[in-house]
Amino acid sequence: MEKNQKKALIAAASVPLIMTLGNSMLIPVLPSLQKELQVSSLQISLLITVYSIVAIVLIPLAGYLSDRFGRKKIMLPSLIIAGAGGLLCGTASWFAGDHTYLVILLGRLIQGIGAAGAAPIVIPLMGDMYEDEREVSGALGIIETSNTLGKVISPILGSLLALWAWYAVFLSIPVFCLASVLLAVFLIKVPKRDKADSSAQQRPGQFFSSLAGIARQEGRWLSAIFAIGAVAMFVLFGVLFYLSNVLEELFGIHGVWKGTLLAIPLSALCLSSFLTGKWIGENKARMKWVAVGGLGILALSLFGIARFGTDPLWLLFVCVGLGGIGIGASLPCMDALITEGIRKEQRGTVTSLYSSMRFIGVALGPPVISIGMDRFPGWLFYGLGALSLLALLYGLFAVKPERGNRRASKPDLPPGSEPA
Repeated sequence: MEKNQKKALIAAASVPLIMTLGNSMLIPVLPSLQKELQVSSLQISLLITVYSIVAIVLIPLAGYLSDRFGRKKIMLPSLIIAGAGGLLCGTASWFAGDHTYLVILLGRLIQGIGAAGAAPIVIPLMGDMYEDEREVSGALGIIETSNTLGKVISPILGSLLALWAWYAVFLSIPVFCLASVLLAVFLIKVPKRDKADSSAQQRPGQFFSSLAGIARQEGRWLSAIFAIGAVAMFVLFGVLFYLSNVLEELFGIHGVWKGTLLAIPLSALCLSSFLTGKWIGENKARMKWVAVGGLGILALSLFGIARFGTDPLWLLFVCVGLGGIGIGASLPCMDALITEGIRKEQRGTVTSLYSSMRFIGVALGPPVISIGMDRFPGWLFYGLGALSLLALLYGLFAVKPERGNRRASKPDLPPGSEPA
């Protein structure tokens, strides 16, 4: 990898890192934020929900626009929008008076719009920047590692910022976004697209017709990857929510110390993502089996939590850490398979649909786990383990690496005209 490519990779990796921080840093400060704004627990949870919902809805549109007009042309304005949303949230208490909560809610909605067009664009951008499949896989491993690193440090950073002021978490967002914009402007050089084969030459109807063709031809393995991504994020955020509650309610651990403990299993996930991206290279069969193995480890860890519970605490952390290793092994493989299996001019839209599915998992994990903890705590983790096994089986039978990207590097052919 050339020196300029390494700099571009660092700049690109800053985007998912900062977008993750912009959302996850709120988790440890929500209780104090609720007291400051004098709102209910449901109202304060909407600050996470509104961000997630608007991102889920707009991510596919951002992917299509990035295919049509270019990755940076969508990513850079989106980073600015996300920063503006954070700035509005951070300054709301200075001018909004009794309407501070509503202004913060609006700011979070704006921040979600920006996030939809920023982080998900990075995955197809890696496919555009690198021609060699081994380099693509390694780059995607770095991107997943950066995403996970944001989750590792966000509980600690959010707690530290809250020691100064509750709105400091919001005010940090435009600063981070500005840094990422500057890195992207000066370090990321996207190769020029071939105009003869660019989706910019396609009308929307033609483009979505070609996507329908992809769904017919590649829908089976794509749907499996979508499902695995959604399940992995659903389990990850659900288990983190569970662990956060256990540490606070059963063991009386709060604040920065709790954030530090939450970072331990996330660090295992982060290291696993990095090493997996380095190891899988361009071997698609290896990608599949590593992902399947990771899901197997995840399922075993969840069954372990179901069997042993929270006593002793160290064993709970071992199980959660093993689950993190399993998720960290699976996600870079899914990223690489989907990026290398789709033609470049349609890559943004398809990978954005994949990002939306992952975001759905993020949004559903905490509330579903909350309901499960109240209504069927004894069966909760057996159910999560069974869900992981279902994702494993779906990937095992639906993902066919030897077929996955046979059309990725050539144009669609009319029916009946493919070589035998």
